[in-house]
Amino acid sequence: MDTETAQTDDLRLVALQSAVNCTDMFVRFTLSEWSLRPMTDEATAAATRLVSAVVEHSDSQSPGFVSVRLRIHGNNLVIEVEDDQSVLPPAVSSNLAGVHTGVVSPEGRGRIVWCELELPQGMRASDVPLPRREPKRSNASEQSEDLPDDVDPQVMERLLSGLSKREPDSDSQ
Repeated sequence: MDTETAQTDDLRLVALQSAVNCTDMFVRFTLSEWSLRPMTDEATAAATRLVSAVVEHSDSQSPGFVSVRLRIHGNNLVIEVEDDQSVLPPAVSSNLAGVHTGVVSPEGRGRIVWCELELPQGMRASDVPLPRREPKRSNASEQSEDLPDDVDPQVMERLLSGLSKREPDSDSQ
């Protein structure tokens, strides 16, 4: 991996029309997580155009896969769309004129079409913060906090388990 690539995320989809909408949501979510919301419209438009080109040229009866990868590299957001089709779509969508684009043909089927979008002015890959997640607590740990200090949670669990397995008394009926 290149030392300048600070973050990467990807999504693999079946090359059907639904892949375009999924790409839109994926790009929006990822850029939100990376605190790059100002780039959302431009990046979403570029990614969905690249995926649309793959979907338009895929066989709907036997669709292949399309992978969308977002990378922060240097002062650019790199959007890569990889497909595994034998019939290749046009190299680069004409709607991406003015954007730095390219094509890589890996060994075997398919290829990777990519484009680069500049990060907001003065920003570099190292400036993009990693997403923050709140620690998730299990239900068991939350329940154990409700117990008084002198109650052993394991004893309570065994007691509850034993009560739930107990057969009803035949005498009480």
